[in-house]
Amino acid sequence: MNFQNLRQDWLSNIRGDLLAGTVVALALIPEAIAFSIIAGVDPKVGLYASFCIAVVIAFAGGRQGMISAATGAMALVMVTLVKDHGLQYLLAASALTGVLQIGAGLLKLGSLMRFVSRSVVTGFVNALAILIFMAQLPELTHVPWTVYAMVAVGLGIIYLFPLLTKAVPSPLVCIVVLTGVSMAMGLNVRTVGDMGQLPDSLPVFLLPDIPLTFETLRIIFPYALTMAVVGLLESMMTAAIVDDLTDTDSNKNRECMGQGVANIASSLLGGMAGCAMIGQSVINVKSGGRGRLSTLVAGMFLLVLVVFLGQWVKQIPMAALVAVMVMVSIGTFSWESIKNLRSHPPSSSVVMLATVAVVVATHDLAKGVFVGVLLSGIFFAQKVGRVLRVDSQSTDEGQGRAYEVVGQVFFASADSFTRSFDFKEVLQTVRIDVSRAHFWDITAVNALDKVVTKFRREGTTVEVDGMSEATSTMVDKFGVHDKPMPSSA
Repeated sequence: MNFQNLRQDWLSNIRGDLLAGTVVALALIPEAIAFSIIAGVDPKVGLYASFCIAVVIAFAGGRQGMISAATGAMALVMVTLVKDHGLQYLLAASALTGVLQIGAGLLKLGSLMRFVSRSVVTGFVNALAILIFMAQLPELTHVPWTVYAMVAVGLGIIYLFPLLTKAVPSPLVCIVVLTGVSMAMGLNVRTVGDMGQLPDSLPVFLLPDIPLTFETLRIIFPYALTMAVVGLLESMMTAAIVDDLTDTDSNKNRECMGQGVANIASSLLGGMAGCAMIGQSVINVKSGGRGRLSTLVAGMFLLVLVVFLGQWVKQIPMAALVAVMVMVSIGTFSWESIKNLRSHPPSSSVVMLATVAVVVATHDLAKGVFVGVLLSGIFFAQKVGRVLRVDSQSTDEGQGRAYEVVGQVFFASADSFTRSFDFKEVLQTVRIDVSRAHFWDITAVNALDKVVTKFRREGTTVEVDGMSEATSTMVDKFGVHDKPMPSSA
């Protein structure tokens, strides 16, 4: 990396990155504690993980300005492992997760993001916005009226304060003002301190205390593999979203390896595996964070807050952080996608809505994206398959027929290709021109074999002309119509 790139990544937006990182650090605390509780581990496991992952990814990641830490998607995968085998096996699984993610980066699997359609990304974003809002509902049910008032005031500050000045991120002002009001008035509202005990010491290096046996590997590998896939999927999707928000590009394969290094480091400091966080990344971008410095500040300030300023952090009312997360959910949701339901092709709308439905129903981002990508592939195959056209004209005074194939022949269009030929017509010769067609797979080659074989059974001479080099290679390798029949003994 040259000095110009280094300066651009770290020093091009110092003030904005420092302030944005501060906001993110404050918003990370309750989420890290909540995700630790979901996973069934001590709150310090999630807090140490968030600190470590954010710091490491600031240097090793492929997308500046993106926040990675302990996440709910990863925590859900860990629940059974922690319950059945304990924390030490979780630390080992987190380390193995990192190894698998580094391998994915070396294999350049991050490049597979280009197969994820815009409809899937939009559905993913909308589903996450809904999940972020739903996650705030426990803080808004069966609570005193003062909580609703604080959330309303917080949202007012967030959206109106920028009209006065944008020098300080409005979410930070919201947190500081509401904390001051809550402490000054002695309001009886839920605070960060009620979420769980904050650690009072720095993390220390330690190796997982487990037997190094094949049985251990058998236990942790399925969890590590699942966490690696979920983590990379959420990180790649988050990178794509931040790319759009900032109109910049990212290195997806470097991000894969960076996530792996961060998870290995986290496990060695007593933290659980994590990945990129869309909500926190949006907070960072909306608060003015653009460079790697914002991610580093978020991680470092998080540690300072919980270890050295814990007594103050405990006083932050959850209502202030709920207001920030509601702002994130509103800003994350693609409101334009609702209007586009009427103007976009029905297939695109179905993919988007299916992705949203599956993610919201299962709370599993990976399943939603899998369904979206699968539907996108099916619709694309149908669309391309319909483009195939077979024209024909009579030749040799009605004794022959020339067919011209135009389009793509593959598994989705092979049946249509076969049905385009009239095998009942009595002919001496048939010429099939495939110069404007491409045969993509074994199913397509098998369809061509079937057509040629059926004509020859009727005593018709068949010629196939105009094969491209790629089609000819496929036919030579897998076709049988142009090969001599084996002689019978």
